[in-house]
Amino acid sequence: MQFARFTVAYWCVLIAALLPFACAWLAKSQGFGKPRREGGFDNHDPRGWLARQTDWQARANAAQANSFEALPFFIGAVVIAHQLQAPQALLDILAVLFITLRIIYIAMYVAGLPTIRSAIWSLALVVNIGILFCGYR
Repeated sequence: MQFARFTVAYWCVLIAALLPFACAWLAKSQGFGKPRREGGFDNHDPRGWLARQTDWQARANAAQANSFEALPFFIGAVVIAHQLQAPQALLDILAVLFITLRIIYIAMYVAGLPTIRSAIWSLALVVNIGILFCGYR
């Protein structure tokens, strides 16, 4: 019996799936440990509380939404590349590059650097397209 190998690219899918939760934690972090009446995180109405945040916390929440939006294409691209028997080393390198760019994207989003953020987003999209087609023959 032969078992499928859990590739680096598959590990990157897991990391990509966890990135939105890291953004959510970051967006909520300033409110942890404070009472609700003092502006602390409101677990009874988490979306309403997040909607009232400003500055970097609001941007971290927006990065969370964008991370969820980018996830399906990345997962699909990795699965398709595996199905097409893409060169594993190339696929793994591109997947790691995508994750690295997404982490930089989140940092630029939270830091309030929109031009750099958009450039990084574009690069990550191009890398994701590369993942999708790296097994194309």
